[in-house]
Amino acid sequence: MATAVESSIGEQLRSLIRLQHIDSKIDQVKKLRGDLPDEIRDLEDEKAGLETRIEKYETEAKENEVAKKQADLDIKESEDLIKKYEEQQLQVRNNREYDALTKEIEAQRHRITEAQNRIETIDGSKEEREAAIEAAKERLEELEAALAGKKAELDEVLNDTKSEQASLEKKRNSAASDVDSRYLRAYERLRNRLRDGRAVVPLVRGAAAGFAVPPQRQVEIRQGNRIVACEHTGRIIVDSDLYDETTKGMKV
Repeated sequence: MATAVESSIGEQLRSLIRLQHIDSKIDQVKKLRGDLPDEIRDLEDEKAGLETRIEKYETEAKENEVAKKQADLDIKESEDLIKKYEEQQLQVRNNREYDALTKEIEAQRHRITEAQNRIETIDGSKEEREAAIEAAKERLEELEAALAGKKAELDEVLNDTKSEQASLEKKRNSAASDVDSRYLRAYERLRNRLRDGRAVVPLVRGAAAGFAVPPQRQVEIRQGNRIVACEHTGRIIVDSDLYDETTKGMKV
């Protein structure tokens, strides 16, 4: 029974090594793209922000035009009412009626002042807004040109590496199917957490991925009859000879 277990663990270690080796090759292919995907994403985010800003400015300009026309109508209406009330004052029969019309006239004059202030505010913001729209549109043109260049660059890299990555992904799927689901889940979690994506690392001169491994652990790793994880990083540590022997004949 012990031999069967040891054989099973040993085969799982080899399967994990093969999977890691293929994933490392896929990572290398993806690195050829450099920072292009992130740069494109940043440019697209800025472009979307500018388009929203321009749309907001243009909506504001339309609303101001409507508000200005309404203010002009308010002024015209108030002027007509003032003229009407002034004519009525000439025909009043007592001071109470005269005072009431005077209040109406003052209210309309106040309305005219408010409307004129609205027009002045709208006219005052127009030049600044138009300058902001022009600057945003100029930047938008620059962004669109930069985006086109970056996307063309990325397309070129993708075309160059497309077949290679497809082949590696196919081999990866095959290698992953050989790994027990428990170990595969742990491996995937490690891959996602570690910056360099190396979930399986060889033991080299008493250390693994830069961390020293205690002597007793080194013995267990060389025996290869159990899964040993680094106490610092959680990486799966395997014997360097086993790693080299397993990856040597792989065509990736």
